[in-house]
Amino acid sequence: METVIKLLTGLLGLLMLAGFLLPPVLKLKAVSLSLVVLVGLGMAAYEFYENLRDNHD
Repeated sequence: METVIKLLTGLLGLLMLAGFLLPPVLKLKAVSLSLVVLVGLGMAAYEFYENLRDNHD
C-alpha cells in the first residue's frame, strides 16, 4: 500500500511541476527555455524513478 501511495503522490507532483513550468514555455516559445524545462522535468522524473526503486523505507 505504501508503494501505491508513493506512486500516486509522485505522479501528482510531476504533473503539478509540469503544469507550473509549461505555460511560460508555451507562451514564450523560446528554444533555450524549453530545453531548460525539459532537463528539469527529466531530472524530476529520474528522481521519482529512483525513489520508487528504493525500498529502504
